[in-house]
Amino acid sequence: MLRKIYTTEVTSDTLPSDNPLHQRLFKAYVLALSYLNKEDNVLEVGCGEGRGIDLLLPAVSHFMAVDKLKPAIDRLSDKYPQARFLAMNFPPFTGIEDNLFDVVLSFQVIEHIRDDRFFLQEIHRVLKPGGVALLTTPNRKKSLSRNPWHVREYLADELENLTSHFFNEVEIKGIAGNDKVMAYYEQNRMAVERIMRWDVLNLQHRLPGWMLRLPYEILNRINRNRLRNRNHQLADSITHEDYLLTDRADDALDLFVIARKKSA
Repeated sequence: MLRKIYTTEVTSDTLPSDNPLHQRLFKAYVLALSYLNKEDNVLEVGCGEGRGIDLLLPAVSHFMAVDKLKPAIDRLSDKYPQARFLAMNFPPFTGIEDNLFDVVLSFQVIEHIRDDRFFLQEIHRVLKPGGVALLTTPNRKKSLSRNPWHVREYLADELENLTSHFFNEVEIKGIAGNDKVMAYYEQNRMAVERIMRWDVLNLQHRLPGWMLRLPYEILNRINRNRLRNRNHQLADSITHEDYLLTDRADDALDLFVIARKKSA
């Protein structure tokens, strides 16, 4: 059996120290259910280890997912023979025809894509007329440090303006946290600030991302473990129900985009 590919960037659904972030990421799939119909043909772009597939498969007629992580795609293909999985670097979505899907999902992916305009253009291309795209990405306003795996992060108005170049109807909402989540967020913020005090030369913003990935991974894992050790009841008790969809995208932890393709 293939080993799962978990780092602090590919968040684990089983490591206790990753639970608060896993639940935050899983919330997007829970929210997506209200946009799905039983007869829908659905594409997930950047499925990773398949965090939401068990939730999505019973809700739709056909499901396809793509990701650059071939070992993850191979594992998912074995586990879910009723779905289709393709390993590819994107954009473009090579071999996928136009106007094919009722819904396209892409959660925590666009921040990794260098050509984000082409990425959105490709999502628009493969959607049927009248189809909907659902995307999430971190709200830059709430980021605690530079993430060297991200090409860029967005503010709500930036992402809305970008998406509106390709979709005639765009709505930006947010995934926020209740008091429990924000207590964890505040503890995390203070811990990150203590770490960043050592960066007196501001190397996190001056060095290329590839040079920062290993120290980021090490420090991030140490920090998550320490946060849980200090208050495991808080970290362990957070569920997706502690994350909330909000119209106040500016103040949310993640941006949640609903973009509709014009009907024929």
